[in-house]
Amino acid sequence: MALKFYINIQLLKQRLILNEGQKVIFETSVSLAKNGFGEQMGSQCTPRGWHQIRAKIGADYPINTVFKGRRPTGEVYTPDLGKIYPNRDWILTRILWLSGLEPGKNRFGNVDTMRRYIYIHGSPDEVPMGVYGSRGCIRVHNEPLLELFKRVNPGTSVLLAEE
Repeated sequence: MALKFYINIQLLKQRLILNEGQKVIFETSVSLAKNGFGEQMGSQCTPRGWHQIRAKIGADYPINTVFKGRRPTGEVYTPDLGKIYPNRDWILTRILWLSGLEPGKNRFGNVDTMRRYIYIHGSPDEVPMGVYGSRGCIRVHNEPLLELFKRVNPGTSVLLAEE
């Protein structure tokens, strides 16, 4: 019997855990939404429930590549660039685009995670993890994100739950 990979994002602990069956094979701290948890379009909240990775973006780009609209901007993040644009929501290195699996909860209509452009994505190393601060996405430091990106594929299940 094949063991199934899935990602468990613990919302209250701000931890991302990659499981193979019942075995934890990878774990890292994350930063979730400053506005808390919720599914509504425009809320800038982190959605809950079962999702899957819809797409992996950025595989061949260097670490700290800056993305906007899932496309590289041509910039590479540095702390100096961060000082020039202090309020920019940095999406760096890789993107794992999430799609909800629960109609009416996180899929379709005004609660559609994919149409809200919710990602697991890279973040500047100086941005603290374990602190609520994103605009709905799951922020991860770049090195752990690269490790996660290598281990998962589109279709990998992702559970975002408070417990």
